[in-house]
This record gives sequence, C-alpha cells and structure tokens, in this order.
Amino acid sequence: MFHVLRAAGFDVTTRNHARAILSGDFADETQRLVSSLLSFSISARELIQSGGGQAQSTMRLRDALYEAGWKKHNFVIRTIVDGQEREAKSHEIDHVLHCDAGTLALEIEWNNKDPFFDRDLENFQRLHAQGAISLGVLVTRGADMQAAMRDIVASTISKEGILAPEELEPWGMKERTARQKKALDRLLKRQVPFADAFAQSFVADKFGTATTHWDKLEDRIRRGVGNPCPLLLIGLPLSSVSGYSAATPEL
Repeated sequence: MFHVLRAAGFDVTTRNHARAILSGDFADETQRLVSSLLSFSISARELIQSGGGQAQSTMRLRDALYEAGWKKHNFVIRTIVDGQEREAKSHEIDHVLHCDAGTLALEIEWNNKDPFFDRDLENFQRLHAQGAISLGVLVTRGADMQAAMRDIVASTISKEGILAPEELEPWGMKERTARQKKALDRLLKRQVPFADAFAQSFVADKFGTATTHWDKLEDRIRRGVGNPCPLLLIGLPLSSVSGYSAATPEL
C-alpha cells in the first residue's frame, strides 16, 4: 500500500501490525492519506523563512488533512471510583479521523524539539490501551531531507545572490538573535562564503540534530516507545522540496 510513497522517496515504517490494520480496515482512508502526502510541497525559500508547526508549508499539509476529515480532537479519560471522579487526563491530538472501523490519530512534527516524539508516541500508547484509537500516525522530516538541509539553504542563498542577513527580511525572516548573529559572524571572520556560513549557522540552530526528524523518531521506535500501539511512521522526502535541483547533495 505504501510502495508509491517509498518510490517518491518517503521513509515509511509500520509497527505492531499497522500494515495489516490499515490495509484491512482503513484501505480507503489510507489511500486518501497517501494522496495528501504526495501532494505536499515546500519551497526551498520557505525552509528559510518559516519554521515550527505553524509554518505556511506545514499548514498546507494540515489543511489538506482537515479537508480529508482529520480534525483536531481532545480525548478526555476519566477515572471514576464509586461514582466519584478521581482523575481526568486529556490528550489533544491535532488530526483524528473517526471511521466506521475505528479511529485513527495523526501528529505532524515538522520542526519541534525531539522530546515531542516521546509525548506523541506515549499519547498514542495510552489512547490505544483505552480503546480510543486503532492506530497512530507520525509524520516528520525524512532522512534525506534532513541530510540535505544545509546544502538546500546554501544553494538557495547563493542562487538568489543574498550577501547579508538583512536581505532576507523581505522573505519574512524574523530578526536574528544576538547568539545567532555571533555564530554567523564567527564563520564570516574565518572567510567562509556568506551562503555557506549562513547555511551552517542557520541549519544548526533551526534544523539541528535535537529537532524532530526521521533519525530521532527511529531512535524512539528502536527503544519501544509507543508499544504496543500500532504505528505508521512517515518521513517527508527531499523530493518534497521545490526549487532545489541538486540530485546528489554534497554535504
């Protein structure tokens, strides 16, 4: 069912019989999800100008999921003893799809701190244990996109002829912090070309190893975080980045 995604460069992993569940009980819903993912695109410029869960690119994917019926939902689990409520816990999930066969939950971690993977997977685990969801889905940056990030930024800056951070303001970039400016200045003083210096400092700060991307998600899965909830894990590919032409990035 996911060969189309893999052929397009997506990282795809399933755990705890998720493939059988999706193909057997949620075939139509899965096909629509695959279509939404294949239509996702982010420009190289957007990678520089925005970030986090509210980035324009991420919101396009979120909007596509909302239109396909994946709505935000707050699950509330209450513990009642002898008629009295002793405890109530809520788990807000950004995308939930209620179907005749069950309920699917999905989170997008485009660019967050990597402990958010633990939160999402543990939420899926708790909700599955309570029978509230049938399966959890996590979407993040794929391995090849993450590996190419510095080259994407450097080549975009170079192609646009940008020679100073101030020239990025029309792109919608926020003012750089004092720490970020110092990191860039240190590289420039070492005679590193501006495009490479900016890419190195920018990517380390914004898309560093401690953010949410495929390798960090795999770390959690290897440790069994989220078990025994059935899981579908998806990494968005380098092919989703438009305006970047390097077939084999040299990092």
